[in-house]
Amino acid sequence: MMNRSNRSALANWWFTVDRVALGCMLLLAGIGLMLAFAASPATTGSPMAGGDFRYTARQVMFAVFAIAILCGMSLLSLRQIRIAGAVTFAGALIGSFLVLFVGADLLGAKRELDFGAFHLQPSEFLKPGFAILAAAVLADRQPLAIPKPVVTGLLLLPALLILIKQPDVGQTALLLCLWGGMLFFWGMSFVWVSAGIGAVGVLGFIAYQVFPHVNRRVDQYLGHSETGYQAGLALKAFAHGGLTGVGPGAGTVKYRIPDVHSDFIFAVAGEEFGLLLCGLIAILFGVLTVRLLLRAAASREPFAQLAGAGLGLVTAVQAFINMGVAVSLLPAKGMTLPFISYGGSSLFAVAVTMGFALAVTRQRPKVVTRDDPSFFMVRA
Repeated sequence: MMNRSNRSALANWWFTVDRVALGCMLLLAGIGLMLAFAASPATTGSPMAGGDFRYTARQVMFAVFAIAILCGMSLLSLRQIRIAGAVTFAGALIGSFLVLFVGADLLGAKRELDFGAFHLQPSEFLKPGFAILAAAVLADRQPLAIPKPVVTGLLLLPALLILIKQPDVGQTALLLCLWGGMLFFWGMSFVWVSAGIGAVGVLGFIAYQVFPHVNRRVDQYLGHSETGYQAGLALKAFAHGGLTGVGPGAGTVKYRIPDVHSDFIFAVAGEEFGLLLCGLIAILFGVLTVRLLLRAAASREPFAQLAGAGLGLVTAVQAFINMGVAVSLLPAKGMTLPFISYGGSSLFAVAVTMGFALAVTRQRPKVVTRDDPSFFMVRA
């Protein structure tokens, strides 16, 4: 039993970390393992031939490592988080660049590095790395020769160019959303925020014109063409499941949905466990996001405020997009559901993201330090 008189590192972590947010993360990870068990036979088999549970076994292994990463990252100090964020962003940027030359080609896009038994998508780690870097720049007390929003934009620009080249419109949109959200939290005027929203709209129109797959999916969403194959099947899965679902393992529509274990895992939840589980997943993401935003707002450290808000925002937006696509509220986009979709890259990236979030939102005593104009990235 731990109590507040215990001065060990574990006890200190336990009484300073947001246990409600941590509980939501672990519950979501547990639901992810349950749904991996439900989706694995559909991914490896067919309606006429039952599959196996190889994806479940691998997801359990990924989850063990992900929880270790989550807990390890949550132990970091603010200074260590700055360093880890910079290393994460640099590594993800280098990895995303290498993908253009040696990446595995999947449906005309290069997004993953093939290590044989494991495929790594480096772009997944750009989000937590950039959130930490941008927070460090924006929260620095020392004035810079270049406006801070411009500095963060210059940091982001290489990542955007690489993602467009792959192409990965979804990750590009997420990074732009993260950047805009952090500038809003920082206090950028409404005029500039509105201009940024307009610029994103223009970029979206350009993507619609340039990328055929974006054009096709938007037209399907707007009703200019037939409903997308995956989106249509996902709606049938939700209709089949109803309020309480057809029961674990009893789903049939899931066998016909491509990528049912990753991008459309939410449809499996709807078919086999019904609206009740889908609602629970949405509530858990809502509680997690609100908790992180509230803890970030209550922090006395500007860096922690911005980093916590940005990390919570990008995870919430990604979850909203995945669930919105599954129920046809948004155009189809290949994007995983944090904590729940199958895949090591997805799980490890969200573990890093939420580990950083838990670390920056821990309740720390106020420590007065003397500002040093040098090396602002690693100041405590």
